[in-house]
Amino acid sequence: MNEKNQNAVINPVKGRKSPNLGPFAVMVSSEKDIHLLREHLPAKDIAGLAMSRIYAQDSPAPYYSLTGPVISSPYAVMLMEPLIAYGAREILFFGWCGSISPNAEIGDIIVPSGAIIEEGTSLHYGGCSNGIARPCEEFSLKIKQMLINHNLDFHEGLIWTTDAVYRETYEKIDYFQSRNALAVEMELSALFTVGKFRNIPVSAILVVSDELSTLKWKPGFADERFLSTRKAVAEAIASFCNQKKGPAQI
Repeated sequence: MNEKNQNAVINPVKGRKSPNLGPFAVMVSSEKDIHLLREHLPAKDIAGLAMSRIYAQDSPAPYYSLTGPVISSPYAVMLMEPLIAYGAREILFFGWCGSISPNAEIGDIIVPSGAIIEEGTSLHYGGCSNGIARPCEEFSLKIKQMLINHNLDFHEGLIWTTDAVYRETYEKIDYFQSRNALAVEMELSALFTVGKFRNIPVSAILVVSDELSTLKWKPGFADERFLSTRKAVAEAIASFCNQKKGPAQI
């Protein structure tokens, strides 16, 4: 048994009926974005995982898989652990975020350089409250190059990860703005922390769906720029997957 599993009663394992996944896994927060990706990818529905679905490249030796929807840190890690057990060796998260910086607007892309931990799951994997969880730097460089290759501009910076979407208070927004966070979301610090714990490269692409920087909520879920950016990011990720090459080969 893996040394890191020895003290756990329940462990992520691959059973007889578990799917065989390729090395590159995309975890997707929104079911709508899974549909966008599948418009460009020959990915078939191969299994359920908790309340989500796994889609894999239609090939005897698949390279990529898509899993979602994924919402909140506990649930994201509940999916991530089996995906690793099933064969995922690099994980890209594609999700949405709320901007708390005036420099990031609805429809902008953010590639996180780190996520400030304000969720509980990371604490079980060696993270500390208000600490910063980091993505794999080498993997993130490849993801940024992918966006550049598709002429997609992006911000890079810290993200605030919270468990409680309805407790993004004035005081907290002010505090995380003082720490130069660009946006808030619900999954990344846990995914980065578990990636480090399991020695799995993890990176992320976020699209700004709403703004909170003025302490007034400005939703942009129906904004044309938000919709078009999501499509463009999905096309870039799909192109990346269709190359059938690992990130280290790009």
